[in-house]
Amino acid sequence: MIKVSVLGATGYSGIELIRLLSSHPEVKICNMTSHSYAGKSLREVYPQFISSPDMPLTEVEIEKIVEDVDVVFTCLPHGASSGVIPDLYKTGVKIIDLSGDFRYISPMIFEEWYGYRHPNPELLDKSTYGLPEIHKEKIRKAQLIGNPGCYPTGAILPLAPLVHNDLIHNNSIIIDAKSGASGAGRASSVELNFCETHENMKAYKVSTHRHTSEIEQELGLLAGNDVTLSFTPHLMPIKRGILSTIYASLKEPLSFQEVYDIFSDFYREAPFVHLYPEGKLPEVKFVNGSNGCHIGFAIDKRTRRIILVSAIDNLIKGAGGQAIQNMNIMFDLDEELGLPRIGWYL
Repeated sequence: MIKVSVLGATGYSGIELIRLLSSHPEVKICNMTSHSYAGKSLREVYPQFISSPDMPLTEVEIEKIVEDVDVVFTCLPHGASSGVIPDLYKTGVKIIDLSGDFRYISPMIFEEWYGYRHPNPELLDKSTYGLPEIHKEKIRKAQLIGNPGCYPTGAILPLAPLVHNDLIHNNSIIIDAKSGASGAGRASSVELNFCETHENMKAYKVSTHRHTSEIEQELGLLAGNDVTLSFTPHLMPIKRGILSTIYASLKEPLSFQEVYDIFSDFYREAPFVHLYPEGKLPEVKFVNGSNGCHIGFAIDKRTRRIILVSAIDNLIKGAGGQAIQNMNIMFDLDEELGLPRIGWYL
């Protein structure tokens, strides 16, 4: 039995992680923290847990968190994780961080996109980017995992086979991604009020979104050289799900079947990546509630572009589910254990 602690349990990513961990057959949740709700019980904040054993929500106390625990999930805001992870790391406990604090290789890139110096640059060399389909062997041996962002997960997975096999012009990549409102987290703001989001759709942080650098880092590693791309996120009037439409120019003409075979080979040991046949494309309702990444594509022979469409649930494959997938790999469990494969649809 894997004993876990969850820090930041009451945010959207944290509570979805708790929900999934609660039904994992090899997990025991030992403690959970919440700065906003410390002193309350979990079911007081989220009554859907009334059928589960109740647990208190506490403030972060490192000594209690790591006591007789195998892994700590940190679901804290960007910047807050850096305040606790160095002390956690010294204890030897395994850590899976759902913030952006330990996803980067270069502290300079982090500073450029986050606007401040990384407080623990020495730990960036020790962290592993937790995208299982790309870094599975490194994840097995890691103590500290930087769990990928939701937008990068939905963008890197459809592009990885093409970049790795040098099939596209890497400076031609355009990512148009659309997310449900839960991607912004639970903290309230005017922009996320019902009257602002309902029957509305908007682009935001155009050319400046932090996830641009995360995507470029991982695709650059696969390509063996720098990748510069355009990424535009949009807010959709739905609760959850990310749909990414991605454009890139092919270096040589390729048929649908040729590309499909390349993807099938690249993801032959990736149980959560699902390819669509010709003429079919993913939708968010096909993946929400699952840990899957659905990928479809079309080839525009007239412009020699490939158009890729991917769909993920931003709170599962884009956050809590991927964190559990990483945990399963770290502890030599079946990668799929405790994770939903089929979406809700409705």
